[in-house]
Amino acid sequence: MRILLRGGKVIDPANGLEDHLDVLLQDGKIADVGKSLNEPDADCKQVDCSGLLVVPGLIDIHIHGYEHATPLGIDVDRYCLGRGVTTAVDAGSSGASTFAGLRKFVAEKCETRLLGFLHVSLHGLASAGCAGYGAGGECDSLKQVNADQCSSCINDNRDILIGVKVRLTADVCNDGINENEAFERAMKAAKASNVPLMVHHSISSVPVEGSADPSVLTCPGSLSKGDIYTHAFHGLKSSIINAKTHTIYPAVWESKKRGVLFDVGHGMGSFSWTVAEICAKEGFWPDLIGSDLHRESCEGPAYDLVTVMNKMLCIGMPLKNVIEAVTATPAKAIGWAGHIGSLTIGTTADITLLALESCDIALEDCQGQMRSLRQRLVPKGVWKGGNEVQITEPERFPNEAILESRRKDWPKLLIRDEQRPGSNAKRPKTSWEVK
Repeated sequence: MRILLRGGKVIDPANGLEDHLDVLLQDGKIADVGKSLNEPDADCKQVDCSGLLVVPGLIDIHIHGYEHATPLGIDVDRYCLGRGVTTAVDAGSSGASTFAGLRKFVAEKCETRLLGFLHVSLHGLASAGCAGYGAGGECDSLKQVNADQCSSCINDNRDILIGVKVRLTADVCNDGINENEAFERAMKAAKASNVPLMVHHSISSVPVEGSADPSVLTCPGSLSKGDIYTHAFHGLKSSIINAKTHTIYPAVWESKKRGVLFDVGHGMGSFSWTVAEICAKEGFWPDLIGSDLHRESCEGPAYDLVTVMNKMLCIGMPLKNVIEAVTATPAKAIGWAGHIGSLTIGTTADITLLALESCDIALEDCQGQMRSLRQRLVPKGVWKGGNEVQITEPERFPNEAILESRRKDWPKLLIRDEQRPGSNAKRPKTSWEVK
């Protein structure tokens, strides 16, 4: 089947394209991209894309898709493909002993292309929920943290597995006792299998800044080029922002210059408007925009990848950079450049149509701080391998019930609006206080 997407504004950072162009799809591939393409034949279906952005199928580098088998798993097709994400990357829901189920029951059955980081813990997140909100997690016992089995599983499943994952949060690592060792084993596994390491780092005993002793592990300082530091914009302990000066730690800038990649990783508790705006002021943009969609974030406060992209637009991140952070950069980061993340002729026809619309919406961060959005991207169409997919929408947007529940974590923030110089902001009011 042939499909001609006519008259949209193509933004394809991988190929340096930003122009009004036509895109021809044929037999599930990108057949041509150019000005005023002729209709191949009468059977070619034409889609009017006037006023829309035509971009490569979006890549969400951070989700949790092991539905029903882990506390955090979501319906990948509903929350990813239905919102314009043609490739989703599971961020360590499975480990070497549980990956077979993720492959058989999720990756092989969903329409979304599902890839994954393998957790260095053998059982992954089979019995672990959100980190930092209660005792107990996947690295409480180092008997489960096995670098050799992790790298062996990756080597046997390279069609899906693209990296290693570890969560550095004290309460999922035996109250911090196991954090350094889990970190070392995760780095060993990534190096042995020659893949990137994604590190969750919040409320951690592993410091952000280095010390005089080079043997002391730090994060992101101990990461290598191409590794991924996720949850970059949280305002909790272990933030990349110095709580005293409200500036980015020098070690973070040094890591970024070395080639460490920084991911938004929004989730339930890891995005602060305050932190994001401080980073924007310093010109520190995320390399990757991941949603960290899971059971406790998919109906708010993250909602979906496009909503997280809209938050980046709100703080001033240029549109082209936003698109690049969900297409070309993640494709390269996971070793799939040339297959996904671009509109290169001959590659799989994964395409997302987006409208950039004016709006007047108050949108929350993960602890109930609010900002007004004056424009937002809205998914209007998606093709995966040349097949059109139905768009889905959040149940409620914004979701006041979720917003109310998230405000309870306001006291945990080390960096928040009321502490900024010259700010008159106060703790977010609950609904009963508003009334």
